[in-house]
Amino acid sequence: MFLTRLKSVLILIPLMIVMIYIGGIPFQAFVLLILCFAAWEYWHMLGAMQIEVPPYLIMGGVALITLQRILWGFEHSDILLVMLIFIIIVYFLVAYERGRINNIVNFAVSFSGILYIGWVGSYLISIRALPDGRWWLLTALPITWLVDLGAYSIGKPFGKHKMLPRLSPKKSWEGFAGGILFGVVSGGLLSLLWRPFMADIPIWQGMLLGLIMAVITPVGDLFISMFKRVAGLKDTSNVIPGHGGVLDRIDTWIWAALIGYYYALLFA
Repeated sequence: MFLTRLKSVLILIPLMIVMIYIGGIPFQAFVLLILCFAAWEYWHMLGAMQIEVPPYLIMGGVALITLQRILWGFEHSDILLVMLIFIIIVYFLVAYERGRINNIVNFAVSFSGILYIGWVGSYLISIRALPDGRWWLLTALPITWLVDLGAYSIGKPFGKHKMLPRLSPKKSWEGFAGGILFGVVSGGLLSLLWRPFMADIPIWQGMLLGLIMAVITPVGDLFISMFKRVAGLKDTSNVIPGHGGVLDRIDTWIWAALIGYYYALLFA
């Protein structure tokens, strides 16, 4: 299993790095693809919970939000959200007339899933579009990857105090501290590494970004873990050998992109 996971990482992470570096239409198309696949996995989890929502509603909403972010950034996003709300309401009104009685819950989980995956996920597009966005994204995501590595490296041998034993029994406070350590150090080192290519970011700002990432991004992982527990699933899918689904991988990435975006606006 470890070798399978390692092989997947050695393919997935370099692919993401290459797409970030290239940018433009290839990167945008890649993000659109992975967010739509994540939306399909979200629909799959809802089905496991006996929640009847058509996949095209979730995937279509995520695709529209992502395309809007690609074409216009945050401009016109208010209009798009109002349109999505109206379309989803009309769909469930019709569905109620056809005999579905749980449409209030179905509406809530549909719209919240579209917002979570589409709106938050599209910060991958937004941060890459910033001046020096390539380097900000190549700072934010590697920090997240190294936070995960730190949490695993410290938590597995030394983890004694469980954070959330009911939700995620393998996660410990020792692992959380390890993730913070790796996040702070990697943030500082990456700010030095990319200094020739972007605005002069002091090392303390890189370390602060690493600290914020290490504290906040695990929440994305825990949120998806909660969905999987309720749905009775081990992974969101099996598309990535040894790692599960796309949503299993990007649950922290999308939060890293969001944090990195606003951090760049503040300090760049």
